[in-house]
Amino acid sequence: MIALRIMGGALALCVATTATAQDVRFVACPIYRDTNYHESNPDHHGRRTGCWLVDDPETGIRYDVNDSWSKPDFAYGVLVEGDIKEGAEDTCGGIQLGPVRTSILYDRECPRRSLMAEGYTSRPPLFSERYVMPGFVERDLPDPPYRTMTFSPTFDFDSAFMTFNLSDYALDQAIYYYRQVGADNVSKVIVTGWAATEPEVISGVTLAERLEVAQERVDGIVTTLLRMGIPEDRIETHAYGNAEVSDTEYADGLEETSRRRADITVVVD
Repeated sequence: MIALRIMGGALALCVATTATAQDVRFVACPIYRDTNYHESNPDHHGRRTGCWLVDDPETGIRYDVNDSWSKPDFAYGVLVEGDIKEGAEDTCGGIQLGPVRTSILYDRECPRRSLMAEGYTSRPPLFSERYVMPGFVERDLPDPPYRTMTFSPTFDFDSAFMTFNLSDYALDQAIYYYRQVGADNVSKVIVTGWAATEPEVISGVTLAERLEVAQERVDGIVTTLLRMGIPEDRIETHAYGNAEVSDTEYADGLEETSRRRADITVVVD
């Protein structure tokens, strides 16, 4: 059954978009399954939770997107991008995707759909290894000799919002590296915003990011850099469209997601 579903997912990718390393990429309306932990579940802590599900319109296959960094919204469509999590237990009524991104498309209204638990128990929320630590927490120091490094936060489709423990984590890493290398050893910090402006037809929907979102991504990052004490005369900015695929670790191997990014380059003398 799983093998058949994977084959269907691969076929949908070929029909809906150009070939990428991602298993699935489509546009659809989200569904919420109203589950809750049972007391017999050892992970039960009195918390109520549910699952976000999305049906691929090309295949009808239902996917579990609960591990997405940013959650869907009942009222709007989502761009789903992800890889099938091999061997994962079905706890929500869909094939688990992970890594996975769900970008809300505010120009595509959706009917609100919710499902009863139907015996599905959901699963404990993920706690990522990426999290922004308070400034007073000591961290491992980078090993000298120091070199020029680039940190590339990624974003949801056509958005400059810094996603918690994803985009802001990459920005935090860049700022921390700047501080540890030392201002005297850094000639400048180059912030380059990118937008995936090439139109694509995905699930019958034409999508393209605005060119302006590249600059919006830059502006948000620069604001934080200045607040964290990096001098304005050390910051250089650029913004471009036609973004190409990047190998940034913050995209988790999702090629199309990697186009929606900003590159923060700490230039070491």
